[in-house]
Amino acid sequence: MKLVTIDAGIAGAPGAILRSGEILHLARAALPGSLEAWLPGSLREILAAGEAGLAIVRQIVQRVEAMEHTPRERLRAAGTLTGAATPLLAPIPRPGLVLAAGLAYRSHLAEMAGTPAPPHPTGFLKSPHSIAAPDTPVILPPDADRQVDYEGELAVVFGRTCHGVTAQTALDYVGGYTVANDLSARDWVRAVWEAREPWQARTAWEVNIMGKQFDGFTPLGPALVTSDEIPDPALLQLTTRLNGEVMQQASVSDLIFDVAHTIAHFARWYTFEPGDVLLTGTPAGVGVGRKPPVFLRDGDVVDVTVTGIGHLRSTVCRA
Repeated sequence: MKLVTIDAGIAGAPGAILRSGEILHLARAALPGSLEAWLPGSLREILAAGEAGLAIVRQIVQRVEAMEHTPRERLRAAGTLTGAATPLLAPIPRPGLVLAAGLAYRSHLAEMAGTPAPPHPTGFLKSPHSIAAPDTPVILPPDADRQVDYEGELAVVFGRTCHGVTAQTALDYVGGYTVANDLSARDWVRAVWEAREPWQARTAWEVNIMGKQFDGFTPLGPALVTSDEIPDPALLQLTTRLNGEVMQQASVSDLIFDVAHTIAHFARWYTFEPGDVLLTGTPAGVGVGRKPPVFLRDGDVVDVTVTGIGHLRSTVCRA
């Protein structure tokens, strides 16, 4: 299933994308007096309900998919079934935890002056306030607007509480996958490269990571595709375009540590709850790795596509 959060009400409303491309408002489609009326009010709560929550969603979607023309028209007239242009929020508008893997793709390390592969997955936390809806403006920070970079990524959304798991079982805790853009203000990255002492490198890297924390710097979505439709994330293909030009193109199989091993590594320390997000890293082609560098400017359009999941678009603008 392709699940979305419709931009409705205070915190959004859970929806699903049908085969026609139309968006189904799940709560409005639920049959009164039936188990469907128990449907939780957000995708995060649906994931937390486990298979029972997803089963109710699946029942609603299958029932509407099987409808003939006339009952579908009634749903459209009632605003229960809307067009593909329906405004959406991020699938999980405010995750409790956002963790981003770094130095993850072999191709990306090669372009970054031959950075050696790390001995284990590396990562950093991102502010939940950095999550942004698809098709919404990315605001260039007034004090750091000259070196903002794109990073197309596959994102994992957890469906079960995950801690202390093994790589063999890690994917069992994934609720679904979505598309992300891990935007980065690179103003402070040169200090990392120029550091000569361990303490210099440590403090420079800490400040560099702050360049990823601006509000709206993690566009996410538009859809969360449930994990039953993606048995092996390594088979997915990721493409990032800037103003229509391909900048990044890679298979997720190029990850140094696959998704399962990445989850298992971080789950040694973190407890992931349903709705929490793990960004899995970005492949070669980022702006800072190009000669000359390519950074985002007012009016630029960034499109990130992951096969089988969807297409995330963001337009860049000044404050």
